[in-house]
Amino acid sequence: MSHNKKYKHKKHAFSIDMYAYHSNINGWNPGLKLLLATCMICSCIVLDNLYVSMSIILISMFITVVIGKMNFREYLIILSVPITFLIVGSLVIAFNIDSVERGLFGMWTPLGYIFASHESLNTVLHLWGKAFGGMSAMFMLSLSTPSNEIFSVLRKLYVPTLVIELMNMVYRFVFIMIETFLHMHESAESRLGFVNYRTSLKTFGCIASNLFIVSMKKGDRYYDAMEARCYDGNLVFLETEKDITVIQSVMVLVSMIIILGIWIMTK
Repeated sequence: MSHNKKYKHKKHAFSIDMYAYHSNINGWNPGLKLLLATCMICSCIVLDNLYVSMSIILISMFITVVIGKMNFREYLIILSVPITFLIVGSLVIAFNIDSVERGLFGMWTPLGYIFASHESLNTVLHLWGKAFGGMSAMFMLSLSTPSNEIFSVLRKLYVPTLVIELMNMVYRFVFIMIETFLHMHESAESRLGFVNYRTSLKTFGCIASNLFIVSMKKGDRYYDAMEARCYDGNLVFLETEKDITVIQSVMVLVSMIIILGIWIMTK
């Protein structure tokens, strides 16, 4: 039983659309959710307030996990990937190099004295707040709204068709590559391809060399399937009309009032 759960989790770990279709707020109007996410992201950037960023993180988490009924552990697992890149990237900002000892703490290296100052840590904290706040808003949208509905809203906003189709193709191809990698990884693991460090390096090299080729072949098959369904260069999706209800409007309005209220009290 545990093996089946582990396999299911590995197979769908990056399937964002799967979470979107199973979200309890999938029935919300996609345009309204896109508007809320856009307002949150703009608030993070324009207001430049750490408390506002924290409120956006909590509101996004509340909508996704509590209202959307998403598993909290899986939500944290999804967030852990961009958070890791954010932490690693911010180290460059947090630490500086000088010829003399200074800052809150640091250490001597052959390159000089590497230290962290109050100003650099404050900059990193505000950077984390804005980046994590905007990221949480984007995940709130993507984990509750299927990609085809987002592209449909962009089409209604008169975004060029070429841009929308390129976005859709790139989005789909990324998941094709991830799915291909997971299958190849499971196949190699079942053949003891990661039994030791040396074998793991060899297996990793084989997977990396074959991944792009196999993904291209799968992409060709998907394109053949599209042509078999009368693809003429224009992607058409089945759209379901989702009306804006009073509860949805109130939720969006309350969220923005909370954000603006926190900004007014802390500016």
